[in-house]
Amino acid sequence: MTDVTLARLAEKLGARLVGNGEKVIHGLATLQDAGPGQLSFLANSRYRKMLGTTGAEAVLLKEVDAADYAGNALVVDDPYLAYARISHHFDPKPRKAPGIHPSAFVAEDAQVDPGASIGPGAVIDSGAVIGAGVTVEALCYVGARSRIGQGGWLGPRVTLYHDVIVGERVSIQGGAVIGSEGFGFANEKGQWQKIAQIGGVVIGDDVEVGANTTIDRGALSSTTIGNGVKLDNQIQIAHNVQIGDHTAIAACVGISGSTRIGKYCTIAGGVGMVGHIEICDNVFISGMTMVTRSVTEPGAYSSGTAIQPAAEWRKCAARFRQLDTMFKRVQQLEKELSAVTPGASGSSES
Repeated sequence: MTDVTLARLAEKLGARLVGNGEKVIHGLATLQDAGPGQLSFLANSRYRKMLGTTGAEAVLLKEVDAADYAGNALVVDDPYLAYARISHHFDPKPRKAPGIHPSAFVAEDAQVDPGASIGPGAVIDSGAVIGAGVTVEALCYVGARSRIGQGGWLGPRVTLYHDVIVGERVSIQGGAVIGSEGFGFANEKGQWQKIAQIGGVVIGDDVEVGANTTIDRGALSSTTIGNGVKLDNQIQIAHNVQIGDHTAIAACVGISGSTRIGKYCTIAGGVGMVGHIEICDNVFISGMTMVTRSVTEPGAYSSGTAIQPAAEWRKCAARFRQLDTMFKRVQQLEKELSAVTPGASGSSES
């Protein structure tokens, strides 16, 4: 994280500079909270009114909003995307020097690139391979024969079981567990017999895995996560799930075994999916939706009811329980109407 001039930022972003390019920026902030030396952004028109009151040194904004702002500006097509790109310049996350901490354990037959960093108390088990530029933070465990591609980062207390393959530039946040045994059992006269989970996990390049997310290993073939997939915190991905490239999944989603999710999907928080279904490419599933069948057409899908005052919800819930009785009464009334009105026909569907 270093100070940088507005002119340099404009060059990095390909932005049109308005104002004093020699102004020095040392951080980022919202329009409401920004002060001298800080860069902000206007990505949502609802906050345009704050342009007149912000204390930001400069603002990232669109051409259409530039005329409404008298201060220094970087004019771009997509201010939020520009903010995302420049945020890495100001990221205060410590950069670890290459080397192996004295308290770490590295098996004799493990391969650790000289450019990797292995933190305090970490364990690199037999046959594991750690690529160039990888950072393994404190108390991580990398299991036997697991591999981490170059440029990866494992936050504190990440666990990779055996035979987990991680691509390049993958970030895994603290507490995540990759390659744990899937929930597989066969019933024998009321008792559950465990099925050995002999597959692995394969994670593509440029993937993000959130804190305390769990990805189970496959029962036979591997659980697979495609390139560019973004996973939020506390997601459960069961054995043999397949997730296509560049799909994004928000927190607290639960995906049952052998579900296949396509490319470029967006799955909002709290969604649940039954097993052995397929979701095609380019599907959006809204929060708290329960997916009980395959989705074969791109588009947006929802289930459940939106928030409403509790008293109204209780009335609706009571009426929902009465729907079957009401439906049967309507059918009976239609039959009676048909009997007294020649040519009349019922319209209810069973």
